[in-house]
Amino acid sequence: MTDSAKPGARAAGKRRRLTAAAAQVLYEQGVERTTLADIARAADVPVGNVYYYFKTKDELVRAALSEHSTHLDELIASLEQLPDPRDRLKVLIEAWVSRRDAAARYGCPTGTLAVELDKRSDGTLDVEAGAVIRRLLDWAGHQFRALALPDPDDLALTLVSAYQGMSLLANALRDPDIMTREGTRLLRWLDSLKAPERSL
Repeated sequence: MTDSAKPGARAAGKRRRLTAAAAQVLYEQGVERTTLADIARAADVPVGNVYYYFKTKDELVRAALSEHSTHLDELIASLEQLPDPRDRLKVLIEAWVSRRDAAARYGCPTGTLAVELDKRSDGTLDVEAGAVIRRLLDWAGHQFRALALPDPDDLALTLVSAYQGMSLLANALRDPDIMTREGTRLLRWLDSLKAPERSL
């Protein structure tokens, strides 16, 4: 690596740290309560550096949404390694349940951000948050379609709605066991879904 490339790599690394910190802090504190200083502290960089990479808090929110999107891409890529669509959906549910303690404290990372952003009047960032959830819905619908189940998009909506609901209730009641119980119910529901038999 040349000397001239090193500053660029350092800058990319710093921006990456700030993006990851933004996603985490905004998830834990919400948009309104989070300051740029909070994110700088979490990323372990001087607060002036935040302004260098992100001029406004909205830019940081957009970066956090990009981070959520990247996490979803990584999760989907790992699920796609499984050959059976039903197993992919089951492992997705197990991944949700494994984050039950975080859900009980903060809710769903993307869902809570989407709800908070929807209360703002500008109407741009909430659409971006919704796009991340839409991608999850589309992917789940594709799995149900691969299982030859009727109404695959409706099944995807049921699945993702159940996740949002159990995350919200676990958070509102500060009870991670809700995620465990509802996750078990969702797994049983998945097993109960059968493709219609073809008539001869």
